[in-house]
Amino acid sequence: MTTSLPLQDKERIEQLLHQLPCHLPRATYRLQLHADFNLDQGSQLAGYLQRLGISDVYASPILTARVGSPHGYDITDHGQINPDLGGNEAFERFSDTLLRHQLGLILDVVPNHMGIGDLRNTWWSDVLENGPSSIYAHYFDIDWDPVRPQLRDKVLLPILGAQYGDVLDAGELKLRYNGGAFFLAYYEHLFPLDPCSYAEVLGNKLDALIGELGSDHVDVVELQSILTALSYLPAHTEVAPEKVLERNREKEVIKRRLANLYEQSEPVQTSIEATLAFYNGTPGQPESFDRLETLIADQPYRLAFWRVATEEINYRRFFDINDLAAIRVELPEVLQATHQLVFGLLAEGRATGLRIDHPDGLWHPSAYFRQLQVSYLEYWAATTLKAAGLEPGEDAADSAIFAHVADWIAQTLAQSEREGAAWPLYVVAEKILSAGEDLPADWAVAGTTGYDFLNEVNGIFVDQAARKQLDRLYTDVAGVQPRFANLVNSKKKEIMLVSLASEINTLSHMLDRLTERNRHYRDFTLNSLTFIIREVIACLPVYRTYISGLDTVTPWDERYVEAAVREAKRRNPRTAETIFNFLCDTLLLRNLDSFAEDARPEVIRFVMKFQQISGPVMAKGVEDTTFYVYNRLVSLNEVGGHPENYGHSVEYMHKHAGHRSTRWPSSMLGSSTHDTKRGEDVRARINVLSELPQEWRQIVSRWTRLNLRKKKTLDDTTMPSRNDEYLLYQTLVGAWPFVNGGTPDPEVYRGEALEGFRERIVQYMEKATREAKVHTSWVNPNANYDAAVRRFVEGVLDPRRSGRFLDSLATFAERVAFFGFFNSLAQTLIKLTAPGVPDIYQGCEFWNLSLVDPDNRRPVDYALRERLLDEMITRVEAGDQAGFAHELFAQITDGRIKLYLTYTVLQLRRAKPELFAEAGYLPLAAAGDRADHVVAFARQSDAGELLTVVPRLPLRLANGDRLPPTGERWGETRLIVPHAGDGTHYRDLFTGAIMTIDTHDDHTGFWMRDVLAQFPVALLEQI
Repeated sequence: MTTSLPLQDKERIEQLLHQLPCHLPRATYRLQLHADFNLDQGSQLAGYLQRLGISDVYASPILTARVGSPHGYDITDHGQINPDLGGNEAFERFSDTLLRHQLGLILDVVPNHMGIGDLRNTWWSDVLENGPSSIYAHYFDIDWDPVRPQLRDKVLLPILGAQYGDVLDAGELKLRYNGGAFFLAYYEHLFPLDPCSYAEVLGNKLDALIGELGSDHVDVVELQSILTALSYLPAHTEVAPEKVLERNREKEVIKRRLANLYEQSEPVQTSIEATLAFYNGTPGQPESFDRLETLIADQPYRLAFWRVATEEINYRRFFDINDLAAIRVELPEVLQATHQLVFGLLAEGRATGLRIDHPDGLWHPSAYFRQLQVSYLEYWAATTLKAAGLEPGEDAADSAIFAHVADWIAQTLAQSEREGAAWPLYVVAEKILSAGEDLPADWAVAGTTGYDFLNEVNGIFVDQAARKQLDRLYTDVAGVQPRFANLVNSKKKEIMLVSLASEINTLSHMLDRLTERNRHYRDFTLNSLTFIIREVIACLPVYRTYISGLDTVTPWDERYVEAAVREAKRRNPRTAETIFNFLCDTLLLRNLDSFAEDARPEVIRFVMKFQQISGPVMAKGVEDTTFYVYNRLVSLNEVGGHPENYGHSVEYMHKHAGHRSTRWPSSMLGSSTHDTKRGEDVRARINVLSELPQEWRQIVSRWTRLNLRKKKTLDDTTMPSRNDEYLLYQTLVGAWPFVNGGTPDPEVYRGEALEGFRERIVQYMEKATREAKVHTSWVNPNANYDAAVRRFVEGVLDPRRSGRFLDSLATFAERVAFFGFFNSLAQTLIKLTAPGVPDIYQGCEFWNLSLVDPDNRRPVDYALRERLLDEMITRVEAGDQAGFAHELFAQITDGRIKLYLTYTVLQLRRAKPELFAEAGYLPLAAAGDRADHVVAFARQSDAGELLTVVPRLPLRLANGDRLPPTGERWGETRLIVPHAGDGTHYRDLFTGAIMTIDTHDDHTGFWMRDVLAQFPVALLEQI
């Protein structure tokens, strides 16, 4: 029976719990941390970011990752801060600095997988040593009873560079001893031996040792005692809890004894060294490796040629990356083990929010997100009560404290669910939404990381009127292309047949075992089940569904599964509908009652496993393959994008912004991330190509002729392909660097200025062509094609060989960049003022012409940014805002104008947060012959009103002339502000200009020529 709390204690606890912080970021800044830019270096930016107006630093993963990891997503130890970043001490300095500058910290959490290619991952090493008997075996998503019986109770490790037998006979696998344990070494990799197999190794030279020392020698007696202990050690196949604990305890005792014996006995050292030499064999004498082969066969893992992974690997991976093994955070003990440090930092106030990586890989995402909120409240309450001297113990009164806290947690979460209020912990999910898809309503999150916003905004800067012309150009350049939907379908199947074949095989065998136990379904063959699983996944229009039981099937789940099955049927008219209907009913649990009661949990398990696999297929098939093949207008080939739609209307953007305002008002808004295919300013430039299709056609035709001789022909195949060449030209235009203030100077390109840029493009094209998997790939590199692409890129960017091309490229790229500036400023202002929390990727407060990773992790010149920001603040505080804005506009190429825009809006967000966090969203229309070039909306709250006004399609607005979207370019176009009365005054925050609402031809508002008289974008505050 629970003891009631005394009234005084209850009131005190309630007062403490009432202090729960509710933190919502105003604006975040993403930092990519690694060994060359660590936590101490990040600390040095705190003052700069605070002055810029940032509220929260948004850091890449900071927990211990693989040694030398450039990104941190291959975590090996969740219990400590990455030593490569400076470790715990550096983090404390980093955190203290952020707190002094009143900056929050959003942590990037990786719950789906761990890096296993590093000895820092002691959990994985323990699994390799102990197999199913490891105390961490259940932490990883391993199938210990896989399709192939030879792998029962083993983990397949596809790590060898050649066939296993060839590697063994070459002497590349070697037995090693270290610190009381034996390992199998393969170059830099070390694999622990099962301690039970130590007996074979240690007993190999025992007779010789006895002959040398005598049977009564203390060292011999100790070694024999160790062998006896080994004989009692439970096998690695034991899974009974008491046996697992016994093995875990006794093996460590045995290792310590062996280590002591080795250190104290020179004869034992000599004996072990001789044994190692015996096992390690002699290259050229295959039979000398027989004993080592036998020893390896006894291990809880099977070493294999890396290509075997695609068909036989029996642990779930992150996508198709063998070094990233999935973990099971759906288990409470795994969640706590992987999140304990993170929860502690949140409870202490050293972290203020979480970004969750790849939630679609999780077994039960909604349960995970809710548990994050529960655990955060538990940790925060425990920390707060402990600081107040109320840390609960184990007596009856303390159990009452636990009960009171549990009730408070339940009430807090219920309030968030019932009232649609913010969740206690700010969490954003890296969820990629497909067309028409919304975040699941039961996710306890603030929103997404912003890919949906990125594509909504990016699409409005594409001239949809030019679609047919760009279609014809792409066909003329690259040949007849398949429909985008067909390309996606074929690439998803390609991924399932190659990269993720083992995962599909596992699914089909799961389903086959279920059908064998049901007389209504037993006639479905394994091959047919495998076929329809591939077909339905290939047709699934979303990354995954979220079914975990009969009561969790939503209309959205039904819509997507039924659509996939209908499309799969249409594509396979010769396949009986019966089997498709069966899979549809199974995925939606409509036929659950037709299975035996004891089989129903396995049916649900199949469905949830299916859902975990469909996401990686979509990501690999679309983002990492199709987006490098379908090159019509590559600015649209972005994570979460739908390039087949060729952009979209301003109304589409408004619709989604309005929905975000009411349903996900604190969702993150991104324009560049570490995962985007190209930086925001590169996309902004490439979008301009949609406005000059005829000129672009002529340019591409000329460049193709100029560069024809730099191509290579082999076996009637010209390399690179026209499609890859077209991708290159778009990339060059988008990423072309500024030189001499943006003015093309042909003499510059005859020097060495292009050397760094050339190497960046070489690396980008290698990645792009390999990801496309058409002429070459990472799995099967085509050396001839790779070399031809490299030579082509180097040739076209060589001033000695391509002077005319470079002159033409520089001139055209500068023309495109001029209009790209206005696209960039427009999308930046939209991001900073639309509903949500704007995120700035490192360096993007200036022009940033980065490409896909690793290019977007290049060093950022923060010294320059700090100096220019400080100079800017001084100028702003000195007055003459209009003159300063005019100067920045006139010198647009130096990037200060983007910094000024960012700084100005972030200062407003800091000074008047309610203008954003609590404001509604009202789309504004325009009237006049240039109305389709206007994008505008109002943010309204009790604190006031803001009007965001930006141009779109600036080249067409200027009729192709090199003129900015200001002043008289707007003619008689009116911005309509219907809710404002005549005489209402607004002030432009960028220029300081005061504007007054009037009515003309029944249109209440402003003349666009006045709104954008001197500056290319406007943010008007009602005064």
